[in-house]
Amino acid sequence: MKTILIVDDDEALVESVTDVLTTEGYSVITAANGEIGYNMAVDKKPDLILLDVMMTHDHEGFGVAKKLRQNDVTRKLPIIIITGIRKARGLPFGYEPDEDWLPVQAVLEKPVDPSALLRHVKNVFLEAVGKQPVQ
Repeated sequence: MKTILIVDDDEALVESVTDVLTTEGYSVITAANGEIGYNMAVDKKPDLILLDVMMTHDHEGFGVAKKLRQNDVTRKLPIIIITGIRKARGLPFGYEPDEDWLPVQAVLEKPVDPSALLRHVKNVFLEAVGKQPVQ
């Protein structure tokens, strides 16, 4: 069974995403902020991390993603960012994964569609074993 770590301070979102993931057979662990999430990632080594951006401070998730990539234990853990920063800050652009600046597999906007979330989660696991992603 694959374990997914959700790092987000929005309790309602964590609960709904947990329900979606556990229904699909995933094990879920959660953290309410980046510091706790980082420590859980190091200790538990989940198969995937779903990471919010705006928690204790507005860009916390970006820093956590970079810090995870700098640690030998967590360097290769896949990360999907789930954020509402674009809408909250009125940004005219979205964020895209970038090896140096935003080292994640995907960036999803809140509110996230459950089927889109599951497709991205499945694709991360398919790509990890060298299979083609689902569209």
